[in-house]
Amino acid sequence: MTESQQPSPEPAIEHERADWVSRLADEVIAEAARRGTRPVAASGISPSGPIHLGNFREVMSPHLVADELLRRGVDAEHLISWDDYDRFRKVPAGIEGVDASWAEHIGKPLTSVPAPPGSTADSWAAHFRAQAEASFAEAGVRYRGISQTEQYAAGAYTEQILHAMRHRREIDEILEQYRTLPAAKDEDEALQAALDAGSGAAAEDDGSAGAEYYPYKPYCTACGTDLTTIEAYDDDSTEMTYACQCGHRETVLLREFRSGKLVWKVDWPMRWAYERVVFEPSGVDHQSPGSSFQVGLELAPVFGWERPLGPMYAFVGFGGVAKMSSSRGGAPVPADALAVMEAPVLRWLYARRRMNQSFDVAFGSDLQRTYDEWDALLRKAAAGTAQPAELAALERATATAHERLPETPRRVAYRTLASVVDITFGDEAQILRILRGLDEADPIDDLEPLRPRLDRVEAWVATHMPADEHTTVRESPDREALDALTEVEREALALLLDGGQGLPAIEDSWTLDGLTHQTYGVAKVQRGLEPDAIVKGDKALSAAQRAFFALLYRLLVGRETGPRIPTLLLAIGSERVRALLTA
Repeated sequence: MTESQQPSPEPAIEHERADWVSRLADEVIAEAARRGTRPVAASGISPSGPIHLGNFREVMSPHLVADELLRRGVDAEHLISWDDYDRFRKVPAGIEGVDASWAEHIGKPLTSVPAPPGSTADSWAAHFRAQAEASFAEAGVRYRGISQTEQYAAGAYTEQILHAMRHRREIDEILEQYRTLPAAKDEDEALQAALDAGSGAAAEDDGSAGAEYYPYKPYCTACGTDLTTIEAYDDDSTEMTYACQCGHRETVLLREFRSGKLVWKVDWPMRWAYERVVFEPSGVDHQSPGSSFQVGLELAPVFGWERPLGPMYAFVGFGGVAKMSSSRGGAPVPADALAVMEAPVLRWLYARRRMNQSFDVAFGSDLQRTYDEWDALLRKAAAGTAQPAELAALERATATAHERLPETPRRVAYRTLASVVDITFGDEAQILRILRGLDEADPIDDLEPLRPRLDRVEAWVATHMPADEHTTVRESPDREALDALTEVEREALALLLDGGQGLPAIEDSWTLDGLTHQTYGVAKVQRGLEPDAIVKGDKALSAAQRAFFALLYRLLVGRETGPRIPTLLLAIGSERVRALLTA
């Protein structure tokens, strides 16, 4: 068995409840039919800062369901509502060039806040939206994007705003039932930190701050903030008077006024009705008692609609991002993940887990294990042994209803590539030299078939490989260690290098399979066994093999551990291996 594999046949999704996506798609079809509308799935994203991998579940969950419907030939649509008309609540930490002076923009719409220094975008919202959309496209997510700034500015919601104002007492009575209930909290400190780092939309006020309740919040036409209070409103004429903390006060006709929005807990159910949304999942911050999704159950009928199907999705964690966090100051975004893993692998992480299951996106050494699992699934699919749910997740990862995502034509284990890239310092001529030895029957003569995986590995080694896992090969033999070798250790090195008792010289074993046979065969031969003997449960043999490998690591790289010994030997080269291991 070699570490290089050819692409597997394309699996086909078994729609009959193969996985959680298929089951949800069935429910959405039935719900849309009951409502007499087409299936519309929605996501809501506030571009108040980097759209991290936790927010990405808000995008991927509706995308996967809508994509399944499109695969079935159903006229479905995925909307992403960009909540860029939300207020700028606080100055986030970790944004390069952004300091406390940005506090002067608190209370303004996100589209009225300047972009971070160095950005070519025309606003804060546009900057973070553009970053996210580039990653969404790379991940194969297609959707119709809606800017809430543009919607409000164009008067798209004017009738809905006037309707909410006419029904403000009814809305106030509904909200009053929930105002004393606790906000979302989680006992896990990391998960609570993710809650606290969210856009804050779920925690915004519901319009109850003034003497009389109004579900609408003006943005002051003088200073641009929402530090305003409505003082009077007439339902018949729509005349509204508001005052701002900056000292500005004016009377306007709300029917013609375009500087303001409905408060969040009213805005969201209004948009469900406006877009006729059937399916929109949300996170825990929107699902606790008194939160926007729960209140929306009673507020949506005010606008002539029902709350959508909205299962809660669990948190996404991030493993091995200490180095990234020190510079970024926050959670990783999809672009960070796509820099070190292929788009199908990132999609697979979201597709294979039910929405109520949490999971981690690994950036440290565990990313190699993620890739081991991915490659194992591809082999199972090729062999016809994968389960229907596994095949469904695989197909959702590698393709959408519109396209197949780029895949690496020739797969070499991520951990093998990482070891080779690390040892060669990314020198592609040396990488190719080493990889030629992986498979004698089908040698690798070109690095292009190893891309894009190889590109992702090179990025991972440069940015996320733990410092204590980097391998530096000795420049010269460790003479002191070589002089102190026991007779058993000297014999083991001689068998490795020169062969004997069924083992060839190491130069005659210069492939991954050959070196694997050679290195594991040494301890067997020393115990009087054939080098290719299959031995199970022999603890003494296993201990002898581990001790031999530890010896090789000490003599070759000055440590007790390192990359797989066969890969390490290939990377060093036969001449240098002999020089470092010869007493």
